[in-house]
Amino acid sequence: MGHRRRRTTQWPAMLNYYLDHVMSNIAIIGAGITGVTTAYALARRGHHVTVFERQRYAAMETSFANGGQLSASNAEVWNSRATVLKGLRWMFTRDAPLLLNPRPSWHKYSWLGEFLSQIPRYKANTIETVRLAIAAREHLFSIARREGIEFDHQRKGILHVYSSRKEHEAAARVNALYAQGGLDRRAVSPEEIRSIEPALEGQFYGGFFTESDSTGDIHKFTRGLSAACTSYGVAFQYDTVVQSIDTISGGRIGIRSGEGVQVFDGVVICAGIGSRQFAAMVGDHVNVYPVKGYSITVCLDDKGSQQAAPWVSLLDDHAKIVTSRLGEDRFRVAGTAEINGANLDIRADRIAPLVRWTRQHFPGVSTVRIIPWAGLRPMLPSMLPRVGRGKRPGIFYNTGHGHLGWTLSAATAEGVAQEIDAAMLAVN
Repeated sequence: MGHRRRRTTQWPAMLNYYLDHVMSNIAIIGAGITGVTTAYALARRGHHVTVFERQRYAAMETSFANGGQLSASNAEVWNSRATVLKGLRWMFTRDAPLLLNPRPSWHKYSWLGEFLSQIPRYKANTIETVRLAIAAREHLFSIARREGIEFDHQRKGILHVYSSRKEHEAAARVNALYAQGGLDRRAVSPEEIRSIEPALEGQFYGGFFTESDSTGDIHKFTRGLSAACTSYGVAFQYDTVVQSIDTISGGRIGIRSGEGVQVFDGVVICAGIGSRQFAAMVGDHVNVYPVKGYSITVCLDDKGSQQAAPWVSLLDDHAKIVTSRLGEDRFRVAGTAEINGANLDIRADRIAPLVRWTRQHFPGVSTVRIIPWAGLRPMLPSMLPRVGRGKRPGIFYNTGHGHLGWTLSAATAEGVAQEIDAAMLAVN
């Protein structure tokens, strides 16, 4: 397929009509992983796309330095009684994997109330998330091949390790749900753990290994895809703050920024934690809450560290820590969830467990040079993303992916693009 669709008399009349009357002028708010994959999916269909981004470049917020996992095997939603009980126990432990600031706020407690109401849908939502994650894989891999995007992709699987029999048995119950969603994740013994990743030190009861999962650098991928989007005619307006979204005459959408008002046939809200505010402008309730996560990028500056760091991606269930190897000289270690409002403070007591875990399990890796980071996961109470139409004509969403934005984005972008195609065809 060429970079721009052109009308040709050799195509069937219905297709010519579609191209003449349906391809539309679409705005996207947000140039993170969901916004850029959505721009790509729409541009490939021939739509004229403009992306508004408040930062100077794409992928500078939540899509900057996450754990790196493309992980259907981490698709379990958090709406379970076990997770809630752990959260209560950890609430006053400053370096706990899950931390809730009890300071009252309407947004926080309304979100928590909706989160608890989703517990009866824990199994169904987990199965649905697994299916979506599996579908997203091939979309993302095909995009990378088509556009020649290099992003330190490693297809070596993801190994989950468990310290106790109780944790392993709980994982086996989750595995039954994963199997219903179509995921092949197999149990492995302590001996197999050592065989799969010889660099890992520690005593483990057992594990589960998902060969089909992989890792990569979300920032490199998103930046590479944004460059590809420009070749399809996508316009990026960086350093641009969207001030309002208004319906104007003829059912079109006005986007107001410091550059004035620009008019579009539709808008897709992919604004991460800002999606709640934009949804309110158009009469929708999209209760995204910022759940902070932390990472460290361990710089592997010497040969000894490079040899001592793992290549297989890991998830330590007890510590709630994930890892990915990003090329020869970088090792990403990420984890924790902090329900503490919209702040990006990098707390030493939240970074320390990541460094400590790295030293414990990979003692040959030097931690003399690490780069700490914090990002705000846009999380909906159901932990399923909001994908599709809003109440008003021309309003669409692709947001609220939580800790799986990198994993799910390629599939949800296709989903919202199909919704827009259908909506524009109905109008015309």
